[in-house]
Amino acid sequence: MAILTISREFGSGGREIGQAVAALLNYAYLDKRRILSDLKAAGKKWEKWGRELDEHCPTIWEKHDWSFKGFSALIQSCIFNYALKDKVVIMGRGGNFLLKDIPSALRLRIIAPIDKRIERIMVRDSVDRETAKWLAEKTDNERACFIRSIYGKEWNDPAEYDMIFDTGTRNEDEIVKIIKDVLLEKEQFVSEIKELRMRAEAARVKAALLTNPNIFIPTLDVFHDGEGLVLRGVVHNPKQHKAVEEEAKRLAGDSPIRCELHYRK
Repeated sequence: MAILTISREFGSGGREIGQAVAALLNYAYLDKRRILSDLKAAGKKWEKWGRELDEHCPTIWEKHDWSFKGFSALIQSCIFNYALKDKVVIMGRGGNFLLKDIPSALRLRIIAPIDKRIERIMVRDSVDRETAKWLAEKTDNERACFIRSIYGKEWNDPAEYDMIFDTGTRNEDEIVKIIKDVLLEKEQFVSEIKELRMRAEAARVKAALLTNPNIFIPTLDVFHDGEGLVLRGVVHNPKQHKAVEEEAKRLAGDSPIRCELHYRK
């Protein structure tokens, strides 16, 4: 089992490297286009909101809005679903944070000096130098803020990655070969996927609760403690507590579930 996550600076060549690895190893490729397509299953409004919110720095109002919370939960559940399928390249959206400590996951960061990125953007997008520089800085800031809003983590923290490649000092073919070799080595071992399944189950239940129009939960986290699912968060009143707990139990099926919901004071 092998999973590749790629976080990249805009114009660093990370997208091209991810596409090359996916094509070379016949891996699925999960990017914005596929995520938005999958969001249709949750309703067209989520696909629409996804186009507006994806890799976008949310305003203070958006950050606490039902649509942003629901969209964030949906993309996390989507990432876990693809990870469970095995042999996938996951582009951005915090995949490295979600799959931390999963042995079959290789978490990469692709960077490059700003001048190199500007040159690449100018050629790729047919824009002048000033526009290319603006695009690089704006996109990086938006992505960093998006990740911080969802995970409370810093996008460019080296400690959050297994390997970091600088395309300013190494060519893409060399980087692709290194990645390929590491992934093929991971494929040789049968990975324990119990932890991954537990995280995916928690993400599924959380996404379903946060996108349910009949339930509004100001704060919610769902995780697996090794024995069952745990709901932790804030609700407004006993009636809402009961509704959330009953829906969570329905979604969890045979999985044990424990509610640690508190009332807003």
